[in-house]
Amino acid sequence: MLRRTKILATLGPATDKPGVLEELFNAGLDVVRLNFSHGSAQDHIDRANQVRALSKATGRRVGILADLQGPKIRIARFKNTKVLLKEGQAFALDMNLHINDGDETQVGITYKPLAKEVKPGSRLLLDDGRIVLDVVKTDGSRVDCEVVVGGDLSNNKGINLLGGGLSAAALTEKDKEDIKTIGKIGCDFVAVSFPRCAADLHEARELLLAEGCHAGIVAKVERAEALEVIDEIILASDVIMVARGDLGVEIGDANLPAVQKHLIKRTRELNRVAITATQMMESMIENPIPTRAEVFDVANAIVDGTDAIMLSAETASGKYPVKAVEAMVRICMETEKQPSVRVSDHRLDVQFDRVDEAIAMSAMYMANHTTINGIATLTESGSTPLWMSRISSGIPIFAFSSQEETLGKVTLYRGVFPFYFKNDQLDHAEVNRSIVNRLRKRGQAKNGDKFIITKGDLTGIEGGTNALKVITVGEGLTP
Repeated sequence: MLRRTKILATLGPATDKPGVLEELFNAGLDVVRLNFSHGSAQDHIDRANQVRALSKATGRRVGILADLQGPKIRIARFKNTKVLLKEGQAFALDMNLHINDGDETQVGITYKPLAKEVKPGSRLLLDDGRIVLDVVKTDGSRVDCEVVVGGDLSNNKGINLLGGGLSAAALTEKDKEDIKTIGKIGCDFVAVSFPRCAADLHEARELLLAEGCHAGIVAKVERAEALEVIDEIILASDVIMVARGDLGVEIGDANLPAVQKHLIKRTRELNRVAITATQMMESMIENPIPTRAEVFDVANAIVDGTDAIMLSAETASGKYPVKAVEAMVRICMETEKQPSVRVSDHRLDVQFDRVDEAIAMSAMYMANHTTINGIATLTESGSTPLWMSRISSGIPIFAFSSQEETLGKVTLYRGVFPFYFKNDQLDHAEVNRSIVNRLRKRGQAKNGDKFIITKGDLTGIEGGTNALKVITVGEGLTP
């Protein structure tokens, strides 16, 4: 049985070690993440080149996702690296304090408008909510607070406003420079951090197109206010990432499970792709096996319908990057055996405006209600396999395309597997034979298997899928 849920792993110092990236490929990695919050432009270029070389050597097309840093609002630095804050004490955030002069009473901050965007009673959460401050008063560029939850606070920790509302633009000057590097790399996906509305995503797409990059746009849902306009954000993007770190801080951890389920469900309803991220295997940064709670967390995301599950520090800097991917593979394989994961009522009562979408839905309906071993779809843009993958099923979907951009994008689609296929023949029977032969060579088809093949009468035409055929492997293939 092929694993349907895709695994996305962050590259970093741990994966730079000799042989580790090859092991991740062998373990089942589907997409890599280049985290532009860390490392140099050359680091990311080198890692992308390694991934491309391994993809070519192994015949496994692994996608590349670039994750922009975005407007992460942070405190500055302390004279002695960190301080201990005690409950009830006064502590100030001062925009005019030197970047390295923080102490037990105050610290600098990189976000100048903060004093204008909070008021007495506002609650600030530092270091992913580990430190809680209540605003007492603001004075020009200074925010005086009382410590509600104390503890150790070290350099450069992030700040969130409970309930959201900080106005920092989604794309920083650093992000715009990084987009130039991403254009050189030719990434398959670009993740936009902290988008507030559709306009943030449109701006990112325009900047990428100006660099000649047609990457899919990933909207990282991290702000509370993004939930108020979530449909427009989903429709303006290609992929939604449920980024549970900052989002959980802003809306409260107890609200996260329901929001995660809603985001995944709504994303699939609107024919977009969903990634679930943050702390999925957090304990494996230090330990060779996950906790039972982490196993349940990953499994629940799969049951919710997520396309992909993401590893961050677990693979970028953890002690056991390969074991983390292997653990995810095991959880995926077992969870996907559950009948509920293969049941779908997606778009049963909807009128289709496009023939190619109707073909995609018809193929999945037939696959789920007859004995079908797999679906092969010839695709230019990737739309047909995307629509197919919105239907929950245990049937593998093989996307055949000559477009490298399309092959990169389908690496994130649940249950879709990319095959490079240059179709320069007009004879439909010969095309069918070529497809079956490719599947045989990869061990995905044998005599007696039944496959659905979808394609268009004209090759190289986007949106041209207009034919569906059922074939039996080993029998004569006719047009």
